[in-house]
This record gives sequence, structure tokens and C-alpha cells, in this order.
Amino acid sequence: MDKIKDKNIVNDAIVKDISETIHTLKYGTVTIVVHNSKIVQIETTQKDRFDDVWLLEGGGGI
Repeated sequence: MDKIKDKNIVNDAIVKDISETIHTLKYGTVTIVVHNSKIVQIETTQKDRFDDVWLLEGGGGI
């Protein structure tokens, strides 16, 4: 058997944290940082979108 397949690299706490991060994020990115085959960090970049505010029909834009 392959040793890597036998190892549980991701524990339940990490999966829960990633899942919660994704569910609270409307727009943005989630980056998972790995060191020595282990997840060591989760980075989140949240973006706010204003597409609807700038519609020309609504008087927005230049």
C-alpha cells in the first residue's frame, strides 16, 4: 500500500475551517498554503463588487 494514501493529511478541524471560510465569502479567493505536505495556513482575500451601482441606465458611470 502507498504510505501517502494511508496518511490522513487533512484533519477534520482544517476541513471545517476551510468550509466555514468558503461559506462566509461572497466574492474572493481562498489560498491554502502547504509546507512539507501539510496545510499550514489559509489565506482569504475578500472582494466587494459594485457592478449594479454603476449601471448607465441608473445614472451611474462617467
